[in-house]
Amino acid sequence: MRDESDPATSTNRGSRAKRIIQTVISIAVVVGIFVGVLPQIADYSEVWATIRSLTWLEAATLALVAFWNLATYWFVLVAALPGMRLREAAVVNQSSTAVANTLPGGGALGVGVTLAMLTSWGFPIPAIARSTLVTGIWNNFVKLGMPVIALALLALEADVTAARLGAAAVGVGVLGGAVLLFGLILRSERLARSVGSGVGRVASGFRSMIRRTPVTGWGDRAVAFRADTIGLLRHRWLQLTVATIVSHLSLYVVLLITIRHVGVSQQELSWIQILAAFAFVRLISALPVTPGGVGVVELGYAAALTIGLDSIAKAQVVAAILVFRVITYALPIPLGAAAYLIWQRNHSWRIGEAGRLKLAGDAYASD
Repeated sequence: MRDESDPATSTNRGSRAKRIIQTVISIAVVVGIFVGVLPQIADYSEVWATIRSLTWLEAATLALVAFWNLATYWFVLVAALPGMRLREAAVVNQSSTAVANTLPGGGALGVGVTLAMLTSWGFPIPAIARSTLVTGIWNNFVKLGMPVIALALLALEADVTAARLGAAAVGVGVLGGAVLLFGLILRSERLARSVGSGVGRVASGFRSMIRRTPVTGWGDRAVAFRADTIGLLRHRWLQLTVATIVSHLSLYVVLLITIRHVGVSQQELSWIQILAAFAFVRLISALPVTPGGVGVVELGYAAALTIGLDSIAKAQVVAAILVFRVITYALPIPLGAAAYLIWQRNHSWRIGEAGRLKLAGDAYASD
């Protein structure tokens, strides 16, 4: 008989309650947006009529660019985890994405799926952790950089306003500061310790405002991070950077083509305006309100892209957003289920750590 006073029991009960609350909140947000908010922006009957007007050639084009967009991130994983082959990157990425897109708190569960797959194939946990950290940093650099570029392009396209210049300046400052700190960490062990300790003091200051305990050991962690990643980045930084930028831009191209296919012209909505909306919604989507940002992302795009448009154009834009989300959010789910079955049944990729190190070659060498 289970002891209800057991701390483990209490923790499990608290975790279940948290998941239930997250699920209820996610459902409420999604229903509220799709039932209460989006119909105020565009009539669903007009939206559906726009979707049905897509030709088979347009649909085929969207399917092709959607598959290409999925494939681009596989190259990011291959660059960040030496020893991984493209087919393995496809399986692990699609499986973890499917979990993240379907379950509340799916991001954390997706990490668990990734860890299970990669360790079964022989990747050591330190290499997996390094890959996750580096891809996260590179993705955040691109996410921070895209709004800056979009604002600069908007300023060139339209009248330059103080608000746009101010927002661009803040973005440049944040991105430049992040890149500078990252470069200092990699430059030397002494600088890595200094930067880590300085950032730790700043974090502790913010935590003290909300009555949280200060952080400790960030200097040592920065030194450890430098030691773990400097060899990888020396050999793979260009490949990783190009792959990450291409992956983000590919998703933008899917949105742009979808908007053009439903009939929204360059005069009604320029590619720069679409890029700006895409860049800022990408930042919003990082907030784990719903699985895969469903509902929140659609509302963000609709709010940003329908300003100043007539009712017909609004319906076209909302139709494009829904089609875009189906092919980028829903399409990975069945593909992920198939990928998971491949992992379970295919044991030929389970070659052990020695096999992975052989495939990796000198990618981790620091000299």
